[in-house]
Amino acid sequence: MRIIAGTYRGIALTSVGKGDAGAHLRPTTDRVRESLFNVLAGGKFGDALTDARTLDLFAGTGALGLEALSRAGECATFVDDGRKAQSLIEENIRICKAQKQSKLMRVDATRLPMNPDAPYDLIFLDPPYAQGLGEKAIAAAIAGNWLTTRALVVWEESAPIVVPDALTLLDTRKYGDTKINFLEPK
Repeated sequence: MRIIAGTYRGIALTSVGKGDAGAHLRPTTDRVRESLFNVLAGGKFGDALTDARTLDLFAGTGALGLEALSRAGECATFVDDGRKAQSLIEENIRICKAQKQSKLMRVDATRLPMNPDAPYDLIFLDPPYAQGLGEKAIAAAIAGNWLTTRALVVWEESAPIVVPDALTLLDTRKYGDTKINFLEPK
């Protein structure tokens, strides 16, 4: 896995290796990440990356949030409660020298506390597939004031999602078994 473009372009991220089966680590492939960030950089959603405050829920390796930082994002907060994931995120932040723009929250994404800072413009939601965790996490993020009124939610899942009443589904793109859903607040 590498950062595709921007300031950290070409930096190789820490390998998940065989990982921990219990950690459910399933990093977004470079191909899907490149397609996703091409969509975010222009076109249908304008430029969702420049100066974006990014919230990476179920961050795993942190690749999505770090890619956003690499492409002129303001900051990224990574949320994951898995020890293996936290270790990978910390190492990848260090490799990219992104400590000043990054924060790691060691909490369950489905139980986010109230947001102590400004809300976020770009939310990545990449839960373990087909477990209903995405719906719980986005509900917690909405209730905790984590989204700006103009936020773009990028929700990766293998099955159809249940769109919360507070959000509108803008588009869905399919990449093999992966579906990327783009949503915004109503």
